[in-house]
Amino acid sequence: GEIRGLIEAEAEIRAKGLPATAGAFRRLKAMGFSDARLGKLTGIAPASVTQRRRALAVRPVFKRIDSCAAEFASPTAYMYSTYAAPFAGAPVCEAAPSDKNKIVILGGGPNRIGQGIEFDYCCCHAAFALKEAGYETIMVNCNPETVSTDYDTSDRLYFEPLTAEDVLEIIETERSSGHLRGVIVQFGGQTPLKLAEALEQAKIPILGTSPDMIDLAEDRDRFKQLLHKLKLRQPTSGIATSPKQARAIAEEVGYPIVIRPSYVLGGRAMEIVADAAQLERYIARLAGDLDRPSELVVSSKRPLLIDRYLSDAIEVDVDCLADGKDTTVVGIMEHIEEAGIHSGDSACALPPHSLSKAAIAEIERQTRALALALKVGGLMNVQYAIKDGDIYVLEVNPRASRTVPFVAKVIGVPVAKIAARIMAGETLASFALKPAAFDHIGVKEAVFPFARFPGVDTVLGPEMKSTGEVMGIDRNFAIAFAKSQIGGGSRLPRAGTVFVSVRDADKPRVLEAVRLLVSLGFRIIATSGTQRYLAQQGLPAGRINKVLEGRPHIVDAIANGEVQLVFNTTEGATALADSRSLRRAALLHKVPYYT
Repeated sequence: GEIRGLIEAEAEIRAKGLPATAGAFRRLKAMGFSDARLGKLTGIAPASVTQRRRALAVRPVFKRIDSCAAEFASPTAYMYSTYAAPFAGAPVCEAAPSDKNKIVILGGGPNRIGQGIEFDYCCCHAAFALKEAGYETIMVNCNPETVSTDYDTSDRLYFEPLTAEDVLEIIETERSSGHLRGVIVQFGGQTPLKLAEALEQAKIPILGTSPDMIDLAEDRDRFKQLLHKLKLRQPTSGIATSPKQARAIAEEVGYPIVIRPSYVLGGRAMEIVADAAQLERYIARLAGDLDRPSELVVSSKRPLLIDRYLSDAIEVDVDCLADGKDTTVVGIMEHIEEAGIHSGDSACALPPHSLSKAAIAEIERQTRALALALKVGGLMNVQYAIKDGDIYVLEVNPRASRTVPFVAKVIGVPVAKIAARIMAGETLASFALKPAAFDHIGVKEAVFPFARFPGVDTVLGPEMKSTGEVMGIDRNFAIAFAKSQIGGGSRLPRAGTVFVSVRDADKPRVLEAVRLLVSLGFRIIATSGTQRYLAQQGLPAGRINKVLEGRPHIVDAIANGEVQLVFNTTEGATALADSRSLRRAALLHKVPYYT
């Protein structure tokens, strides 16, 4: 009945347009219609819908959630908005904004892959730091699973969706009393960052990095020009506005390429494409997903972004603090997986375990140059790839990244708190940060939900799949790594059989690890090519069939509990598809699988 009511209301709006009376408009808002939806139904710009609504004095009121269950007076300012009107009289607003100096912090919204609890950590630390600095903190978030929506994290909490309409209504209410110092959009990941433009248009001060600089970092053409000006390298790239142009750019850039639609965030629909045939399959799949011909899937409105894929490169994540004048690099993390695996899915080590002092110094120099050019106020994250000694800039995020909690814990410095206070106007120099001196190594490992999704392939790529992370700390890199694996749920064997099957390029690399395992008493089994190579190097290994070679094969051995550890790398789409059953078997039988 309720859904029918909404459909009938939509039909009436389409036919008659926006209501002319305050009562009728309020009824639509009480049903849940946003200004953007009303604009779409009537063909009017959302901003014009908002103007008409406000001209009729139709505004939400805020009610308080009683966190004391009516047993005694609740001091908590925990609020939600409503357009519902009482039977008699005007709606009463319970917000009662204070006359204090205040800062609004926008949270990350619902947890999802690509945007998780790491951003909530930053929002909470910002609230704590600004409260200590004497500001009233106002949190806006809509996720009951987070710490930022606990009643005692901030001074005032609005449990509201993170849309421009809802946030602007909250700010209007808060501005009616006291002084709004500004809004922080840097800490909640991509969701609040997308609101920066709407806030700026409404002349609301944004603390930290300016929306124009945020746009510069996200706009490929502007960012390319900045890197050119700073004389920094970037992988060769192009933007295709038709399938024909995509083929031409791919040939020009050179396979393998990383390809993704420009309108998708968080690495979704991103793929590493090895050849022209795979490119055709990618475009056909996009057309199938969107149910449109390929000419419409790749167009000037929906361009494809194509980058040269740096195979066998080391990826590095860098977090830094800046105030527009000074910059301090707080963490340089070396990814354990190669470049091309989404940074949220990669294990990483801090400090970097294999980079030279010269490479670290050059990364710090480039990071400082970028922070200065982007006039960063607060936090910035840069991702680099190092190939054959050359450093390439992959991406710059002028905001808190998901690595901030890990960096803060390893170096023992409250990075997010310092960033919040810089945004509120303090200088970086006033914190007297010195290069962190520590004699331990932290290793972060991603945790995946594969076991809960039957049939999902566990192979990693540029699209993020992890739903959590753990860390291991020790004075020794190997033990720190082992702790991170145990924390992530892997049962590392101390004896038994290791299965090894790697592509030709990886055979020399796996040699040392296999030698070590043999010396520890492990038995080695391998597929024909790898077994031949190991035998030539004087390492005895039993031979086992691939799945395609007939039974008994490797999947049978895993199912029978005969394999305790797997080393497997593949090359090319066919080999990747062939080894899918192997990855699935390792997952189902909880056998650690390394690639």
